[in-house]
Amino acid sequence: MKKRKCVPKRTHFFMHKTAHVMKKVLFFILFGTVALGCKQNSDNMSHKHTNALIHETSPYLLQHAHNPVNWEAWHPDVLEKAQKEDKLLLISIGYAACHWCHVMEKECFEDETVAQVMNDNFINIKIDREERPDVDQIYMDAIQMISGQGGWPLNIVALPDGRPFWGATYVPKDNWIKSLEQLAELYKNDKQRVTEYATDLANGLQAINLVENNVDSELYSLEQLDSAVQNWTQYFDTFLGGHKRAPKFMMPNNWEFLLHYATTTNKPEIMEFVDTTLTRMAYGGVYDQVGGGFSRYAVDVKWHVPHFEKMLYDNGQLTSLYAKAYAVTKNDLYKGVVAETIAFVQEELLDKSGGFFSSLDADSLDGHGSLKEGAYYVWTKEQLINLLGNDFELFQAYFNINSYGHWEEQNYVLIRDKNDEEIANSFGIDIETLRKTIKKGLATLKNERNKRPRPRLDDKILTSWNGLMLKGLVDAYRYLENEAYLDLALKNAEFIERELIKEDGSLYRNHKNGTSTINAFLDDYATVIDAYFALYEVTFDEKWLKLSKNLLKYTKKHFFDNESGMFFYTSDQDQSLIRRTIEVDDNVISSSNSMMAINLYKFDKLFRGEGYGETSNQMLKNVQKDFDRRAQGFSNWLHLVLFNNKNFYEVAIIGDDYMDMAQQIGKEYLPNSILAGSKKNGNLDLLKNRKVPGKTLVYVCQEGACKLPVSTAKEALEQL
Repeated sequence: MKKRKCVPKRTHFFMHKTAHVMKKVLFFILFGTVALGCKQNSDNMSHKHTNALIHETSPYLLQHAHNPVNWEAWHPDVLEKAQKEDKLLLISIGYAACHWCHVMEKECFEDETVAQVMNDNFINIKIDREERPDVDQIYMDAIQMISGQGGWPLNIVALPDGRPFWGATYVPKDNWIKSLEQLAELYKNDKQRVTEYATDLANGLQAINLVENNVDSELYSLEQLDSAVQNWTQYFDTFLGGHKRAPKFMMPNNWEFLLHYATTTNKPEIMEFVDTTLTRMAYGGVYDQVGGGFSRYAVDVKWHVPHFEKMLYDNGQLTSLYAKAYAVTKNDLYKGVVAETIAFVQEELLDKSGGFFSSLDADSLDGHGSLKEGAYYVWTKEQLINLLGNDFELFQAYFNINSYGHWEEQNYVLIRDKNDEEIANSFGIDIETLRKTIKKGLATLKNERNKRPRPRLDDKILTSWNGLMLKGLVDAYRYLENEAYLDLALKNAEFIERELIKEDGSLYRNHKNGTSTINAFLDDYATVIDAYFALYEVTFDEKWLKLSKNLLKYTKKHFFDNESGMFFYTSDQDQSLIRRTIEVDDNVISSSNSMMAINLYKFDKLFRGEGYGETSNQMLKNVQKDFDRRAQGFSNWLHLVLFNNKNFYEVAIIGDDYMDMAQQIGKEYLPNSILAGSKKNGNLDLLKNRKVPGKTLVYVCQEGACKLPVSTAKEALEQL
């Protein structure tokens, strides 16, 4: 099952205004639908063919290095070659953990007949969407304009200069050949008409990405926010959590904002919904009950059957979310999820360098030697009986080895629907005995599962995803006070500093085996800036604050668009394709512009007078008109509305015991605040001239104006 990406901002408006263009383009949608039930061939381990992808580092690209298709990676010289030869581009985009990408490779790209058609008529380019989200964004927008839907694999046919005119997701072999032959023939016989269609579509891609610099409006009010959230509640699944739909994505930025909103505005009904959602996700099959960590999404409404790929970006964000929820609720379930998720990431995704790998595949070999989605994770009843013995009956009730937990064939995905107290009472045992039995059973299953063929690992290291995981570790340390999480965070932070920050202050996007090849995008900067700032707040080591500020300065210089008042996704140092995207919608990962706006807001509190706050507010004004109709698509932006409408505090802690005092304050959930600290008067304005010999004092400030200092965490928290 493939994710359907939401139609981008302003797409509907554009399609309405230019329907005649879309009718022309739709003429070319020959076979753009998903066909299911196709045959998978076994892995071909012989290397009869080798193409240019053999020189790449991306595991996804290397998977295609021995296809008979003459694949190229996305490089400027490849586009130059296409224009010189006047040859159409066939651009195929996917990622290592993508199930249907593997299916299409087996059925089409490993087939020599298919390869002959592709090689004769096209310059064939394979792209790892996780390495090149800049290219993926544009072509995903294109296919949504063409067909109204999108997914991966994303296959695009474009003019030699990269302007698209046809697109499809998964296509079976026969239809793929037929489509490509017709498109090649069309370009040969009616190039002018194809070029006109591509030009119209390129103009549309520009139009849907325009952001106006809204200088006249007032900032969004708390009353408006209440109304927007109320509109959003109609989509809440108050029984099973999340939204009323399937598939269900975890959407950590949605629930993190609602946690912030519920606690800051005293909305118990919203907090109850957040609690329900986080509990149901933790109970569900989408959470790996045996090994920890979350899969990418659930295909059903009850969080039961996951799309089994496990992504670093999900687990980094969810670590942050559950740590913050634990700070609010002190719910041990949430604490356990944080601990188990970090343990999973450390065991499965941590490189010896301190960087984190990207993902585990959805597919693995089943008992018959065939690749199958979820084979590593599911159990039959007979397997569980044999492994658990006398404990099976309790385990069966706890994880629903019944019709509720049944998936397909004889397989079960472990899912909970009752808390520990309910299960313990029904069996007449105490909770401690229950938990020991379940823990023992899960350890048995993990030991058995480790004997199975493992899912493939995507061992490339992506900067932005490492930034999200680093922030998760910092939040876990802050709210759970486990020193091991800080040690792991520092190791990762030092890896980013050592391997991903260049001498000129810019970042790389990727890293593998000591090599980095791609310049970073805005989300890489935004996540690392945020993570380093958070790391400063728990260590008060100004090194991390300085690195964070230097990266912020770089983005202002090379990514900021004075005309729109927003940040481009790509740097002015990189080649532009069709447009320089401005990303504003919050999806499974918050938009790079919303993250940057929050970064700017926080930096303004420590470095007043440098214009950060003005830029942040202007960015908010530019997008806030969309909050009324679809708050959930801008949830990360909505933190700024709360920052601006509620008191926001700068907390300065100075004295010999500043670290202990900071931990006592920092472990409380205080989203509308930032922390600064020093043993003596510091370099920051907030820390200057505040040291009193023999005392550790806390100054609670707003806009640089501070209340009378206090000497205990309790007093400081009362002021907050």
